[in-house]
Amino acid sequence: MAKDKKLVEAITSMDTDFAQWYTDVVKKAELIAYSSVKGCMIIKPAGYAIWENIQKELDKRFKETGVENVYMPLFIPESLLEKEKDHVEGFAPEVAWVTQGGLNELPEKLCVRPTSETLFCDFYANEIQSYRDLPKCYNQWCSVVRWEKETRPFLRSREFLWQEGHTAHATAEESKARTLQMLNLYADFAEEVLAIPVIRGRKTEKEKFAGAEATYTIEAMMHDGKALQSGTSHNFGDGFAKAFGIQYTDKENKLQYVHQTSWGMTTRLIGAIIMVHGDDSGLVLPPRIAPVQVMVIPIQQHKEGVLEKAAEVKEALAKADIRVKTDETDKSPGWKFSEQEMRGIPLRVELGPKDIEAGKCVLVRRDNGEKIECALEDVTKVVPELLENIQKDMFERAKAHRDSHITDAKSYPAFKDAVENKPGFIRAMWCGDMACEDKIKEDTTATSRCMPLEDQEPISDVCVCCGKPAHKLVYWGKAY
Repeated sequence: MAKDKKLVEAITSMDTDFAQWYTDVVKKAELIAYSSVKGCMIIKPAGYAIWENIQKELDKRFKETGVENVYMPLFIPESLLEKEKDHVEGFAPEVAWVTQGGLNELPEKLCVRPTSETLFCDFYANEIQSYRDLPKCYNQWCSVVRWEKETRPFLRSREFLWQEGHTAHATAEESKARTLQMLNLYADFAEEVLAIPVIRGRKTEKEKFAGAEATYTIEAMMHDGKALQSGTSHNFGDGFAKAFGIQYTDKENKLQYVHQTSWGMTTRLIGAIIMVHGDDSGLVLPPRIAPVQVMVIPIQQHKEGVLEKAAEVKEALAKADIRVKTDETDKSPGWKFSEQEMRGIPLRVELGPKDIEAGKCVLVRRDNGEKIECALEDVTKVVPELLENIQKDMFERAKAHRDSHITDAKSYPAFKDAVENKPGFIRAMWCGDMACEDKIKEDTTATSRCMPLEDQEPISDVCVCCGKPAHKLVYWGKAY
């Protein structure tokens, strides 16, 4: 059994060094490989399969709201990027530039897209003429490049995969409604599919997207108490439309500017899944996102009838719409158990000669290690129910962890003490002055995460930093 534990022993305990634990899990579960391009990662099949499931589920939800997929060019001319002043200033430090094509210097520098607002705006300026052309609700699945100084797999890399939605509407009301609709879609997806509880809120002026009128976010808490911005939805108002001349003729034959939104989720969600649900044995995947939901592990598979019965169980589960595989390798059962745990497969079916003789198998949950004996004839009924229970329990466990790591701070000393000694979110009142926000970040390294959209009672009537009257409740915390 000592050899069987090698996989787990290779993982640093999360309580010893959370950052190293994360890196160990990412590598040992074979989600990524490092590439020869600094700051960029190779997403291996196990990691990409998770992204494919995220993509499939989100894409379905997008289309249910009337969104259509398109694709924009990889390159943005410098003159186009500079049309919206705040936007270009916000992205300038992270932009990668192409200055040469083949052997010739380009007449104009081309930016490798860090985001595609300017391309969509240029497109919409030609595409939209009349109120009959609205709304435009488009999304693209692509990669973007941002020249990050510090990188970490999935959480922050120089190239990453994402979706970016860009919509254009006739009125400010429609634009705001779409912004909030997509925020809620993201929150529901995170909670229902990824089993990650989130806080829905609005970003402060300091933290909002460059060029946006308002930015909304879902904030998740990782196991170490740090926040992870897990999806954002931006209301642009008519700012970009005015910069790019996107106008339409309304029903009264008058020219009006459109109102726009953009919204996105990225491969950092895979990092969130790891850090919310993982443990010292490796990944723990929620069943609804797991590429393999059940692994059938035959015991003493060289004995007559064992592999055949394992194949029967696999086939029956596959017919019940379960994503299932059988491990028929010649590794020892203990090694297979460790490997299955490392990869986060939600449920394993153990099946040996004695089990077959007794007409049963053993089901083992990845999330809590519970073992359940199950009659072979009941497998197709019990397994789907068990997967649903695992999904629900994982969400409830993550929610309990988050809720137990939220601290209310009514004074600045209490706030600083919470940042230092109580990992998690801190709820505190804020006067709205950016100077206080800057001071809090400088003094504690905590940042404003969001002002919650859900009605929450003020915990005080003064700003936690300056003591002046305050009406804004803000979630603060250290973040990835």
